[in-house]
Amino acid sequence: MARSAQLRLKLYSEQTGLPENMHNSTHRHHKRSSRLGHWLPSDRNVLNAWLATTTEVAEKKTAPFHPAIREFQELIESDPAMLMYFTQMFEQQPTFAPPPESGDIKIRNYHQMLRILDHVLSTAPEFSAAGMVGCPINAILDFPMITPAGLAAFLSPKLNRVLKKVLAAWAQFLDSQASLYVLNETPTGWLCPAALKAINMDDYVHDAKAAFYGFKSWNDFFIRRFKPGVRPVADPHNPKAIVTACESAPFAIGRDVKAQDTFWMKSQPYSLKHMLDGYFVDEFVGGTVYQAFLSAENYHRWHSPVSGAVKMVRHVEGAYYAEAAEEGFDPLGPNNSQGYIAHVNTRALIFIEADEPAIGLLCFVAVGMVEVSTCVVSVKEGQHVSKGEEIGFFQFGGSTHCLVFRRGSVAEFALQAIPQGENGANSPIVKVNSLLATA
Repeated sequence: MARSAQLRLKLYSEQTGLPENMHNSTHRHHKRSSRLGHWLPSDRNVLNAWLATTTEVAEKKTAPFHPAIREFQELIESDPAMLMYFTQMFEQQPTFAPPPESGDIKIRNYHQMLRILDHVLSTAPEFSAAGMVGCPINAILDFPMITPAGLAAFLSPKLNRVLKKVLAAWAQFLDSQASLYVLNETPTGWLCPAALKAINMDDYVHDAKAAFYGFKSWNDFFIRRFKPGVRPVADPHNPKAIVTACESAPFAIGRDVKAQDTFWMKSQPYSLKHMLDGYFVDEFVGGTVYQAFLSAENYHRWHSPVSGAVKMVRHVEGAYYAEAAEEGFDPLGPNNSQGYIAHVNTRALIFIEADEPAIGLLCFVAVGMVEVSTCVVSVKEGQHVSKGEEIGFFQFGGSTHCLVFRRGSVAEFALQAIPQGENGANSPIVKVNSLLATA
């Protein structure tokens, strides 16, 4: 089995062009990257301090592992391939040095990794004016997931079935009243003046006189709703006006997309067969894909970009911590791999047949990204939705999403929807329900 795993790693290396022993090869691909979406702090000292403190606290705990972490450990230690991968990924970390601005420090081995993960499952993200660690598991795995062994391991369906249980366990805590401890007025609490200003709390439904502002859990706070009228629908009576589905920053626009393409390569072209899990592929060949990412402090619900009928809803099981090998070390992995993960990660597909014939069928693709992996769809097949109507949300938090259009259905994109900078690094947040494109 171990020999078979080594052969798969070798084949993966041959397919991607990434050496099994990376050494300095990833440096050729690296580019300085801002921490898109504010899910991890840009100041390396802040992240280093968080990880050092978290590790110290976790290692003092003596209680048995949470059942989900125990199952994770059993998978690693009972499966020869997984044991090899999770041993090698930590051994391979020193073979390449990340850029000095990355701010990430390394976990020593999978034993330490499991201990820290177990601790994280009973914590909720705290506010920080210096930089929020919104995805702590992502911060823990940022190094090992881009090593050759990590690239192979985190695509394994067997591993992702266990990771799904780990993330579900964390979601259960974040859904509980125990997670409310971070909703306080201290400098690290989400109800302190700096946090309320950062998230524009006045725009959201809340009760400032109630305990915890009326929220029932961290997740309840994180998927808070806008007050009526805060995000009006652009040009509501014009059926050719397409609006933004999420409060998000443009990442990429792919045109003349193919049924099948090399989505794992440097340019991360969109491959419809894989992104859409084989559904309605012929409808979209030659069409356009718009992709944008959500920020930690922002709104995390999805809204219909058009008026029309929900033709199909599908949930696609996939990876959680996958990255594109060609991107090399990403200090906020996998943000630079968003095009790639739209094909391999857990996601929800909502196909909508627009009332406007010039638009026709389109697909909203909600892509689970690291911890932000639960895609909750709130509409059903056959249901008619109005432009701007809520159709679902990410829990916990936000992630990345795509809108897939037929050939010729988009005449032009609004200026605000055009990605700014490499991988959208300079793109401003586009408000949900504002104009995205014109049919």
